[in-house]
Amino acid sequence: QVQVVESGGGLVQPGGSLRLSCAASGSIFTIYTMGWYRQTPGKQRELVAAISWSGGLPYYVDSIEGRFTISRDNAKNTGYLQMNSLKSEDTAVYYCKVQAYRGSSAALDYWGKGTLVTVSS
Repeated sequence: QVQVVESGGGLVQPGGSLRLSCAASGSIFTIYTMGWYRQTPGKQRELVAAISWSGGLPYYVDSIEGRFTISRDNAKNTGYLQMNSLKSEDTAVYYCKVQAYRGSSAALDYWGKGTLVTVSS
């Protein structure tokens, strides 16, 4: 089993910044991809950013408009989402999803419990 824990959420004023962290842990696993999703009440969870653990260009949803940056620390099995110039519409619960495989098994999705980001004055 792979455990995924997000941290770094909180209350921030419009125009401010937050850095979310996503730490994956468990026994003998290899991360394939990591993605950040967000969800507000009554809406579907949407993919905000994603990154491959082996390299390549990250993915960002258009609404991010260059304000967010996803990164990874392979040695720590940890990913980050740096969020700048935050807007009220960025308010949501942010979830981290890790695609990981163990041995020769197919990759599975592992979700964290989410961290709340509130952008408000």
